[in-house]
Amino acid sequence: MKANRRAAAVGRALKEYFKVACLAALLAVQVRHADAAEATAPAKRIVSLAPHLTELAFAAGAGERIVATVAYSDHPPAARNIPRIGDAYRVDFERLLALAPDVVLVWDSGTPTQTIDRIRALKLRVLTLTTYRLADVANVVRTIGEVAGTAAVASPVAADFEREIDSMREQYRGRRQVRVFLQIGQRPLYTVNGAHIMSEIVTLCGGRNVFEDLPALAPSVGVEAVLAANPEVIIATDDTVHDAMSEWGKWTSIDAVRVRNIYTLPSDDIARATTRLTVGTTTICRALDKARASLGR
Repeated sequence: MKANRRAAAVGRALKEYFKVACLAALLAVQVRHADAAEATAPAKRIVSLAPHLTELAFAAGAGERIVATVAYSDHPPAARNIPRIGDAYRVDFERLLALAPDVVLVWDSGTPTQTIDRIRALKLRVLTLTTYRLADVANVVRTIGEVAGTAAVASPVAADFEREIDSMREQYRGRRQVRVFLQIGQRPLYTVNGAHIMSEIVTLCGGRNVFEDLPALAPSVGVEAVLAANPEVIIATDDTVHDAMSEWGKWTSIDAVRVRNIYTLPSDDIARATTRLTVGTTTICRALDKARASLGR
């Protein structure tokens, strides 16, 4: 009898154990499904840590979801009203954590690595975005649209950007090449190499960046190097060079100075990797056409 009672007790215990184990397994599956759903759910709270990423988020239809950004996020005008939590180099991590963002947009070549590592250590989702080339602009718009669930807005915007760039690429194909110096800093004197998006635009328009072969993305150069390269066109960004014509006017041995092919253009249109680069590309291409005319080409 005692043996029968012990066997019955063991049987009941085993049944209870399997019941609990099955329930635990079921709950684990449900938690995994919930986590997966959360990871793929549209991001409703976005933090952008670069001005151009803020602008691209607006282009992707996700501007109203940005709960914080950084200094110089000034386009479109609605971006100016978004709270700031730092700049390109410093971030208020306590405020960032308190905002409980669904995703943090960072720039792979601009946001410091230590900042990205710190954000990940806070267990926040990080989306690292690349904007080296014109094609990257459309890709980032689409990516943000997917993350925010605004693909219906983002996809046509990206396609329109690609269409306009491709149209200009075809329009300016075969133009006579002109040598171009891209100036993005005055003292010290800075330029960009061939990997920079501005250099890609110059190439699209039929120009050649005279410093395209330098190893650094934004190297410092001397006046002597510019004199030796003898550019036929000088294009300067207006946020760092206020009057390029006055800056270079005394160097009359430079072809660009001799024929007055010196242009100071809006920095945000030609250097900020956003959909406004269609405007910047048009501006640069027209400037190079004027330069060709003055050079008799």
